Amino acid sequence: MNITYPYYGQKTVCREQPIAFPPQHQDRQPGLESLMNPRPLSENTEVCGSGKLKGKIALITGGDSGIGKAAAIAFAKEGADVAIAYLYEDSDAEVTQRRIEELGQRCLRIRTDLRYKQNCTGAVEHTVAVFGKLDILVNNHAVQYPQQSVLDISEKQLYQTFQTNIFPFFFLTQAALPHLSRGAAIINTASITAYQGHKELIDYASTKGAIVTFTRSLALSLADSGIRVNTVAPGPVWTPLIPSSFSAEEVSLFGTDTPLKRAAQPYELAGAYVYLAGPDSTYVTGACIHVNGGDMVTN
Repeated sequence: MNITYPYYGQKTVCREQPIAFPPQHQDRQPGLESLMNPRPLSENTEVCGSGKLKGKIALITGGDSGIGKAAAIAFAKEGADVAIAYLYEDSDAEVTQRRIEELGQRCLRIRTDLRYKQNCTGAVEHTVAVFGKLDILVNNHAVQYPQQSVLDISEKQLYQTFQTNIFPFFFLTQAALPHLSRGAAIINTASITAYQGHKELIDYASTKGAIVTFTRSLALSLADSGIRVNTVAPGPVWTPLIPSSFSAEEVSLFGTDTPLKRAAQPYELAGAYVYLAGPDSTYVTGACIHVNGGDMVTN
């Protein structure tokens, strides 16, 4: 039978399983949005914003593309100026900056390697130097390297995954705290794998579990300071990390095992970040919002 790619109208060869996306692969993480087919949907054009973050300054890591880009655009629609930190994806970051500026807000691009503490400190200090303050920190960047067995995870990969996915969350928070006042928000991106595990992403899932516990502990630590700390745990989301970490065959089926039978588009998570950053969540800290297509998890 002829199968149609859901939501995109592209046809493929006959096969038994549903096709999510055209088979594709990128050789470098975290990947480029500009090379993806189809491009992720970063913005809900029906949402106009209502000033919930007016006058706020946000620093979003991984803000060039994917979930970070969607959050950055949603923050801008709500009146925030945004700094986006990213590794090497200049073309994607330029597109994101252009959209934020079209929305009437300022955008600062910070190209840096957040594996190193001095770069995390530099990203925060650069943001404060340009915008004068910092109100919202979104720790969002990550890498993942699937392996068939824990025996296949090299020492180099293990260090790389932890040095990228969890150490900078500490470094960025340490650098940001002197600039955060009562009412500020820290939002961390975890993953459904922190709750369900993943047989081929053992090291990645371990870092995401660490992020959940980091969030809960930091929330307790900062409660008296009036700084809230929360996390979002996405399920499968169509971002550059997917074609840059999975095989073309795995990409073609990505997200089809969820109850909703598809992956999320990045804009479908943006509202969770706006909620946790804004005035509607002033009694929420140490919490996790699950956006995962219907998979049931236990906190």
